[in-house]
Amino acid sequence: MGATKTDHFTEQQNKIATIAKALGHPARIAIIEYLLKVNTCICGDIVNELPLAQATVSQHLKELKNAGLIKGNIEGTAICYCIDEKTFEILKDYFSNIIVKTSDQKCC
Repeated sequence: MGATKTDHFTEQQNKIATIAKALGHPARIAIIEYLLKVNTCICGDIVNELPLAQATVSQHLKELKNAGLIKGNIEGTAICYCIDEKTFEILKDYFSNIIVKTSDQKCC
């Protein structure tokens, strides 16, 4: 079997692409903003904040967790989600590097 398309790119490029893909939906942005506002929460709280069905919110939470943007702990019958600061540090470093390089760039 041949190489997948992601095999042609670095680990960092693939990681940033995975994170960006997870951020590519407004509901996921809203979830992140809500988690930042409350610092931690239970999934039911998120469902009450969004105009989406519980199953849809759960799918968005799964995508964010798979990308490493959030982490969750089981507390009784609920899952408490919070921001995964390590992944946001990766994004901060990545975009800071782009900003520095583009501000020095002499382009049309």
